[in-house]
Amino acid sequence: MSRVQAPFGRRAAPIVARELVGAYVVLSCVDSAAAPRPRPGQFYMLSAATRWGGGEAERPFLPRAFSVLRAPAQTTELQFLIEDVGPGTNRLCELDAGDELLIVGPLGNGFTAPTSDRTAVLVGGGVGIAPLAIWQDELGVGGLASNVLLGFRDAAHAEGASLLRNATVATDDGSVGHHGLVTELIGTELDGKEVYACGPPAMLEAVRATCSERGAPAQLALESGMACGFGACFGCAVQTRNGLIRLCLEGPVLDASQLQAVA
Repeated sequence: MSRVQAPFGRRAAPIVARELVGAYVVLSCVDSAAAPRPRPGQFYMLSAATRWGGGEAERPFLPRAFSVLRAPAQTTELQFLIEDVGPGTNRLCELDAGDELLIVGPLGNGFTAPTSDRTAVLVGGGVGIAPLAIWQDELGVGGLASNVLLGFRDAAHAEGASLLRNATVATDDGSVGHHGLVTELIGTELDGKEVYACGPPAMLEAVRATCSERGAPAQLALESGMACGFGACFGCAVQTRNGLIRLCLEGPVLDASQLQAVA
């Protein structure tokens, strides 16, 4: 499926709702009616419309890349999942209804539907659950079943599992669900399944290695710091079997067979 192309330039998107989900914040904004709807797995570059920086005398923060959590049908609403892990994300988490986001997107390539009659297995870690929520929605509309496996640090983060349906959960500290890594839940039988994963590099590498060993197709949504989102800065370059690519253009979703390892 061809990539949905972003309109040129940044645009303001009014925030209409802010929801706390455990350790995360879900921001809902309204995009321009003329902007295209995103594909699951695509992302936007986000920044606050006001006070986007380290202080009056300091340099502004660069926009941050965020996968779309949801884009409800028949609306112009976009939802994003954010965790406060630094100055930029802290500022985004402070925003509330009535504030504005400056957005660029949708950018990158998203997920593609399972081949043949394969069952989709969605594997997410932390904020990497975001693109899996919109993907589960689209698969469901198409009548396709999905198994959902989500991993979190602890109980506060595991509340994010409520954003998807019928998820099996693992936590590092054992406070919710399986005590251990989410990749331990994939199991040994992957015949007739196609895996979709997003999360930290170590998790994605475990998924890639497991699927390679068992001959199962997999699509990985890779995470990377990005300064621009449209290929100018080369900050998101990753090594593939065919050389370096820019995740913002050729990704962020890649076929696992393109990678020797996820660094």
